[in-house]
Amino acid sequence: MKTIAQERGLRWLNAGGLRPTRQRMSLAALLVGDGHNRHVTAEGLYASALECGEKVSLATVYNTLRAFCEAGIMHEITVDAGRSYFDTRMDDHPHFFWEEENRISDAPNEELELVRVPKAPEGTEVSRVDVVIRLRKI
Repeated sequence: MKTIAQERGLRWLNAGGLRPTRQRMSLAALLVGDGHNRHVTAEGLYASALECGEKVSLATVYNTLRAFCEAGIMHEITVDAGRSYFDTRMDDHPHFFWEEENRISDAPNEELELVRVPKAPEGTEVSRVDVVIRLRKI
């Protein structure tokens, strides 16, 4: 019998049209199994999987996160060239990046006001706008 976390993970994978392999099921349960949204790095998710006894490589975690993004059930937020976070919350919303802690969190959406987005070059369209507000202690 599946746990609640496994059931939530399976529904999440089904929403993206993804085949529920053992590793996808395990990572999906870690990401959405408790019903809360997550901001994770590949390395952090890999560590969590190992703690749960899942035999998975870091490369598989990266590939699986990319597959989740391509399936439209997760977003990648790039903070800089070497650092990406993956977000299970799919609505448009801004993020805080806490520089000293190297973590990302949701920022209040109702306080962000974008008046205008530049027109996309001919032959393209804006697919999404990511807003990352960097924070440091003073």
